[in-house]
Amino acid sequence: MEKILVIHNKYRLTGGEDIAVTNEVNVLKKHFNVKVLYFDNKITNYFLQSIFFLSNKNYESIKKIRKEVKSFNPDVIYIHNTWFKVSPGIFSEIHKTGHPIILKIHNYRFNCTKHIFAKKHFNKNDLCKGCGFNRTDMGIFNKYFPNSYIQSLLVIIYGIKFFKILKNTKLKILTLTNFQKNYLINSGISEEKIFVHRNILDNRILDFQSSTSNQKYIVYAGRISREKGVEQLINAFQKSDLNNYFEFKIIGDGPELKNLRERFSSSNIKFLGQLSNEKTLQTISNSTAVVTATNLYEGQPTLLCEASVMGIPSVFPINKGISEFFPKNYELTFDLKNEISTVSILNKLAQINLIEVGKSNQNFINTIINEDAFIKNFKNIINSN
Repeated sequence: MEKILVIHNKYRLTGGEDIAVTNEVNVLKKHFNVKVLYFDNKITNYFLQSIFFLSNKNYESIKKIRKEVKSFNPDVIYIHNTWFKVSPGIFSEIHKTGHPIILKIHNYRFNCTKHIFAKKHFNKNDLCKGCGFNRTDMGIFNKYFPNSYIQSLLVIIYGIKFFKILKNTKLKILTLTNFQKNYLINSGISEEKIFVHRNILDNRILDFQSSTSNQKYIVYAGRISREKGVEQLINAFQKSDLNNYFEFKIIGDGPELKNLRERFSSSNIKFLGQLSNEKTLQTISNSTAVVTATNLYEGQPTLLCEASVMGIPSVFPINKGISEFFPKNYELTFDLKNEISTVSILNKLAQINLIEVGKSNQNFINTIINEDAFIKNFKNIINSN
């Protein structure tokens, strides 16, 4: 049985990428001998951490990884997030051992943090669809931390190093969509090293299935921030026919929550705050549809994929990345720049057979994301030249 060492730097707040890694590990353990090295971003010595950042090598992490590689001697080292405790320095260290590396890219930030100046980062756009930052928040310098030039500079140093690794290091890069793969290619990464490998979903979703007696409400679940388009969805909902007899339930937290709650809370627009994953899935399984209006490039839209597994339709903006997870010519998409288009699609929810749409989505997602396909593709990637 082949041995795989998985390395992942957890985020400060558990998010979709952390959950995706956990789901993958659970499935990989059924088919491979798997060991996992998790890191967190707790800082105990700020001076040492600054040195590590400037050198792009966290020697504490490297020492831990070196020890595990020597004792476990894996056939493949499978890396996810390296920000920031793992550090880009692990790649050169692993290459010294001769072990093959697979790196999975879950987002688009790699192409944003490599820029020192905002002009090159945004390229005449007001919003960066890779990282979600707005040009007006940056100024001349790419200031990722509004109150700290030093922290922002450290992010850029990290980003420049990480992009060089993507471009110049011998490794296999996994993307979640063909759109993301092409984005990497257009950024200057060799096509030969890039493979599409979707995230596996949690089997517990099967416990939550749509019924024919679903309640009349639509759901948004995710970060409540400007780039996620929540206010745009609320405005469209209020102007749609649904506003007369549907509820709009909004799950999540974020910088815009307080503002939107104060302005829009009503008998049929309800802000539920942050819910557990189980309660979120339960709420979705009893809904009419899931909606999103993100302005950003998406990796794999986990929530929409989970809704499809449950047989719940999704409403989303025309987006090449998201559309790869839905049947061809999917009818519940709208033009993000056109409110009339958004209102029209929301009205459509009351006009079409949503059970058929849900079943179609369910069949499609189960075809492209399942354990057999996941493992077969992963083995092909490992064995490819």
